[in-house]
This record gives sequence, structure tokens and C-alpha cells, in this order.
Amino acid sequence: MDKKLEVELTEGSEYKITSLGGRDSMLETEGTFKGFMSIGVDEVGLLMELGKKHDKMAGKIRIVPLHVILAIDVLEAKPNLKKNSDKETSHYVG
Repeated sequence: MDKKLEVELTEGSEYKITSLGGRDSMLETEGTFKGFMSIGVDEVGLLMELGKKHDKMAGKIRIVPLHVILAIDVLEAKPNLKKNSDKETSHYVG
């Protein structure tokens, strides 16, 4: 085990997410990962463009809150093209 396996969610990759749905149900979301989104003050969700499996909802965006995710299956991974661009210094002007 000399190689360190680096796994990260990358935009454009295909995932199947199993999350908590209603009271006693699970929700499956299959599609393309589009990024992260803040929900309220301290909650984050995944932006998923729904795939063909979702019939009439295909192409729509679903926000899956992180706290309800049970499993993420990687169907097709894309490389992280933004890795080097994040090294820019950001500034806050108040």
C-alpha cells in the first residue's frame, strides 16, 4: 500500500447518491455533480444534475444536503481541472 488513493468529488463526474428520503424511505439520485451550494447559515449540499434514470426530471438540478447522504457510488470520475487554479490568494474587502 505505497500509493495513497486520492478520492474527491469533481465537477462533471457521474455519481449515484443514496440519501435519507421521507420518514422511512431512501432517495436515490443519479447524475452529474455540478458543485456545492450553501443552504442557510451552516449547511452545505451537493448540486446534482439528474440523469436519464429520473425520466421527466432528467436535466433538472437536485440539491442533496450533506447530512442526509448515506452512500456515494462513483459511476464515472473526471479529473479535477480546477486543482491548480485554487492557489490564487483571495481577499476580503469589508
